[in-house]
This record gives sequence, structure tokens and C-alpha cells, in this order.
Amino acid sequence: MKKRLTKQQVKSFRETVYDYYRSHGRHHLPWRKTKRAYHILVSEFMLQQTQVERVLPKYKLFLKNFPSIKSLAQASLSDVVAVWQGLGYNRRAVALKKSASLITNKYNGRIPRSPELLQTLPGVGNATASAIMAFAYNRPVTFIETNIRTVYIYHFFERKKKIHDNNILPFIEQTLDLENPREWYYALMDYGVYLKKHNIKLNTRSTHYTKQSRFEGSIRQVRGRIIRLLTQSDGMTIKQIEERINSNNHNISSILNQLQKDGLLSKKGRTFLIE
Repeated sequence: MKKRLTKQQVKSFRETVYDYYRSHGRHHLPWRKTKRAYHILVSEFMLQQTQVERVLPKYKLFLKNFPSIKSLAQASLSDVVAVWQGLGYNRRAVALKKSASLITNKYNGRIPRSPELLQTLPGVGNATASAIMAFAYNRPVTFIETNIRTVYIYHFFERKKKIHDNNILPFIEQTLDLENPREWYYALMDYGVYLKKHNIKLNTRSTHYTKQSRFEGSIRQVRGRIIRLLTQSDGMTIKQIEERINSNNHNISSILNQLQKDGLLSKKGRTFLIE
């Protein structure tokens, strides 16, 4: 049974979050200065599993190279991945380009205004779809991500462990600022970042918490190095890639096969390339 908050509890919680945001919020972030759905779509893809500091320069560069959903849809995957380099998780670049093509062809270049339709796009789950609804269209949707999760665990689950998002969502629903969900979610996220910086790392008490694996020497690192190589060439054979990568700990052939399955590269004869 979910706990019902009193009006005073809701008011007090909102004041705490908004007070911090008004004084210390990240108002400078460029994707917060626009309501263009395409720009917000790009930022949300980039911010998945990537820190804001790494996203900032890439966001500006990406929009400079692909200023519209149509230009992104028409671009080559090689050009898109080349600009994406440095953000990691290159599958997001593939999914973003595929989404741009679907939006251009199926929705006449207009990004859908419903979370259900947004979630039919590659790489768009509930959190990303809801974030687009809130930030582009100011719709009062309910969603959760890592910083929001931290805020609610800190305020409403002081002693509880093994907290499921289903336990948190009722509190998000009750405290949501229905008149201005856009600013409210910005405020929640910034307050969550503040809590984490003060070593209040409560997400380990969430059942959804997973510790990110080590990057150095990982398959993720080798995948990134292969993609970087191929964006700088017209194609390479497996032998050429193996010589350049020089990794004895991983099966390059297996990694190349997985990159093909992920849509990041193709093979023509004996040559691997990004088209």
C-alpha cells in the first residue's frame, strides 16, 4: 500500500528541491535553452550512460553537423559515428540515426508527441520517451532516472533497502509539479547530482542498481578502438584490424561479428567498413 503524502509534506519537499535549483541549478546547459524536440531527442540519446561534461561539446558539434532530423536521416552512418566518437556506446548513434529515418519517413519529420509512439523508435525506452515529453512538450509524465531516484530514496526511504522503482513512482506522482513538469524534472535531476557530489550515494539500495564494469581493457574499449579505426579509413581486413588493435585478451573476429549485428559496420568481401 503506497503512502499518501500530506499537502504540507508535498509543499515542503518541492520547496527544498526548487530552492536548490533556483540557486545552483545547471541553467547553462544548452538543451535546457531550447524546446525544439529534435535537439532534446539528441541530448537525451547522448545523456544515456554518459556524463554531462562529455556530452556538452559533442552536443554542439552534432547539431552543427546535423542541424535537422532530415539531415541526420540522410547522413551516412560513417559520418554520424565519426561525430559521435568519444561518447562511447556507439550503438546509440546507430539507434539515433535509425530513429531519425523513421521519424522522417513515417511521421513527416515530426517527432511524436506521445510516449507510446516514441517508444517504438530504436533506442527509446520509457525514461527517454518521458524525458522528451517533459522537456520538449512540458507534459506532466511520470518517470525515473538515476538522479531522480537518489532524491526520492534520500527523502522518503531513509532506512529501507532493496527499493524497487515501483516503490518510488507513487511519490513521484504525488509530488509532480503538474503546471511546470519541465522545470520540476530539471530541478530534481540537479538536486540529485548535488546529493551524489556530497557522497550521498543511495542508488546502491535500489534493486535496479548495477555497478558499471571496468572500461580499461574491456570489450567496450576494444569495440570503440575498432570503430575509431574504421571511421578513419575506407575499410580494413580483419588482419589489418588485429595488427592495429594488438589485443591478445579478446577475440577480434567475435567482436567484429557483434558489431555487425549491432548495425555499426558491414562487410564487403574481406573488408569491414562503416557506410
